[in-house]
Amino acid sequence: MHRGILLTLAAAASLLAGCGGPEQPRSRADHARPPASGGPPLSGRPDDVRVIRRWADTLRAGDVAGAARLFAVPAIVENGTPPQLLKSRREVRAFNASLPCGARLLRTRRRDRYTVAVFRLTERPGGACGRGVGETAATAFRLRGGRIAEWLRVPTGPGVQPLPKPPAVAPPTSSA
Repeated sequence: MHRGILLTLAAAASLLAGCGGPEQPRSRADHARPPASGGPPLSGRPDDVRVIRRWADTLRAGDVAGAARLFAVPAIVENGTPPQLLKSRREVRAFNASLPCGARLLRTRRRDRYTVAVFRLTERPGGACGRGVGETAATAFRLRGGRIAEWLRVPTGPGVQPLPKPPAVAPPTSSA
């Protein structure tokens, strides 16, 4: 059953990973726009939410190295692939660079040991979000020592449960 859940989530994540969706008008300055007053509805550990928001803001601004510094090493990531264990700062940076979209934090909720964050996808310097701009995506985060230790893409929607800690981790893919 655990495998079936992972396969279902992997299929949903692959749709989100491609950032597909209807073409929407975009603003070149969208990554620089400040959050709306009052901010998004947040539920979760305040320190974790601050790290998640900082990660999203940093990546959206095109600072891949800065976004990567917010990750623990090692870290587990899953974005339409089997879970991967990133064992070095270089692998963490490559993972962040591979994300085609920026993201603006909309809301968070605490679920078990994860903080699930829902984002509105945006363009970002160095990325190519394309038709995904304006779509939503969700990620389950688990932090360790104030850094992102798990980054697991999950389907969006009400009542969606986050993934439990993956039982097995695939070796990281090499980036040339």
